[in-house]
Amino acid sequence: MSETTTEHPVRVVLADDQPLVRTALRMVMADTPDLVVAGEAANGAEAVRLVGETGADVVVMDLRMPGTDGIEATRLITEGPSGARVVVLTTFDDDDHVYGALHAGASGFLVKDMALDDILAAVRVVASGDALIAPSVTRRLIKEFTDRPRTASTTAPRRRAEGITDREREVLTLVGRGLSNTEVAAELHISVATAKTYVTRLLAKLDARDRVQLVIIAYEAGLVSAA
Repeated sequence: MSETTTEHPVRVVLADDQPLVRTALRMVMADTPDLVVAGEAANGAEAVRLVGETGADVVVMDLRMPGTDGIEATRLITEGPSGARVVVLTTFDDDDHVYGALHAGASGFLVKDMALDDILAAVRVVASGDALIAPSVTRRLIKEFTDRPRTASTTAPRRRAEGITDREREVLTLVGRGLSNTEVAAELHISVATAKTYVTRLLAKLDARDRVQLVIIAYEAGLVSAA
C-alpha cells in the first residue's frame, strides 16, 4: 500500500452501522490534512465495495453490522488485491468475534471509548504499515480468548513456534503478553533497538504479517495465558 505523504493523504473508509460514529470520525478527520474520508459504509458489503471503488488505504471497521459483518468484510478486504488495511473499532462488552477478526487479517484493534485523537493516531500507524494493539487491549483480548469456551467459529489449529531461538521465544512470549518493544527491552535488559531486531526476526521466521499475528501465534503456541 502507499506510504503516507503530504501529496497523498491516507484514504479512509468508515464502516459502522451507527451514523453517529461515522459522523464523529468524519468531522474530526475533516480537520486533519493527512487523513481524508473516502467513503462511508453501513455494512460489510458496502465497505468491501468502497475499498475497490476508492482505492482506500485503511478501513475503520465495526464488527457487528447487518448482512456481511465486519469479520467477513475484513477477510475479503485483506485477501483481496487492494492492499487496504483494516482497523477494527469495537466494544469489549458485547463483541464475541474478536479472535475471528484478528484471524481475518485486522492490523489494528481499537475500542469505541478511546479518544478520537487516539483513533486518528492509530489509523496513521496502520497506514504506515505497522500494526497497533495497545498492551492493555492485548491483555484483555488474551483473557477473552482463554475464558471463552472454544467453539467451531473460534477454534483454529494451534501453531507451534518452531525454528526460533530460546531468546526469540522469550521475546515472542513478552510480545504475546502485550509488551511494547521498550517494555520487552526493559524486561530482558537489552536495548530497544535489539528488541526491535528480535521482533523483526520473529516476523520473518514465523511468516507473520505484523505484530498482531505474533500475538496470535504466541497464544496459539501456549506461550501466554490470561494469568
